[in-house]
Amino acid sequence: MPSFESRVHGCLLGGALGDSLGYAVEFDDVATIRSRFGAAGLTSFGQLDGGSHFSDDTQMTLYTVDGLVEALEWANDGVAADETACLWLAYLRWLATQGVALPASAPAPQPRWIDSQEVLRHRRHPGKACLSGLATGQMGTKFRPVNPESKGCGTVMRSAPFGLVPHISEAAVYKLSTDAASLTHGHPSARQSAGAFSVLVHKVTAGSDVRTAAEHALSVVSALPDPDPELLGRLREALELSSTGTLLSPEELTAQLGEGWVAEEALAVGLYAVLATAAEAQRDPAAHFRQAIAVALNHSGDSDSTASIAGNILGALHGEEALPSDWLEALEAPEVIRGMAQRLIAVTVG
Repeated sequence: MPSFESRVHGCLLGGALGDSLGYAVEFDDVATIRSRFGAAGLTSFGQLDGGSHFSDDTQMTLYTVDGLVEALEWANDGVAADETACLWLAYLRWLATQGVALPASAPAPQPRWIDSQEVLRHRRHPGKACLSGLATGQMGTKFRPVNPESKGCGTVMRSAPFGLVPHISEAAVYKLSTDAASLTHGHPSARQSAGAFSVLVHKVTAGSDVRTAAEHALSVVSALPDPDPELLGRLREALELSSTGTLLSPEELTAQLGEGWVAEEALAVGLYAVLATAAEAQRDPAAHFRQAIAVALNHSGDSDSTASIAGNILGALHGEEALPSDWLEALEAPEVIRGMAQRLIAVTVG
């Protein structure tokens, strides 16, 4: 069984690996991907001339970690802090890295270690709702939403870190995740998809297998007073389709589960990729990682977000040791990702 520390590193590094490979083909349809990389598509960093960068998905995931770390630092010092406010301030600092001036109505966050990392200051197709929601200068909530109709995947792709906080209840994980999602996206599916993903990661990090964790996350959403029907449908489809023993083609994948541009589709595609390739897990966790990421990114859709979600789950499941070493050698700025992982570990388990 991987250690908690290994799962934290694995989750953050694994998400960045999936994001980086997927970002290389994010705006390509599957025909274009095949024309560039062959019938099997993009399956390795070695196929990329000069490697690849990670995108806003990893940037925002790391800023989620930082917001949680700041809140936990206050708590460890015996000072109560508003966790969602800490996350909002972290996302405002991310907004500044994207060259967007903070509105006059927003507070001026104090800089932290993460803000000095130049690699995080590149603009890599950030989500429009993430930018516009933060640029309002208003701290969005479920009851006072910004972007009330937006359900883009920008909530899900940044929400794995909530599941990495040990010693808190599942209800707390869900609330932290959905409250943070409301900072930029107002649609119920955007919030609930983020919450379901965080609960899934929380269960996996505690030692659950992915299918059990996913079924549990589905039950959590189903028990809500207002469960989003589209999210429920996509999660059920991902669970059912991944149990047939036959991999869907990229065309079938997007026809059944969607392209991943919206929250519930991105979660469903990433989850399907992990579950449908689970037979590899017993034989070779690294092979499971490679195969699942290939399924998650080789389609006509939001390849970096779906592969990032799959990578987060796989890393939390197998730990850092299962990440392909040649992929880690090609990863951009692993020291920054490890630095944030260590900060989260330091304030949670010491």
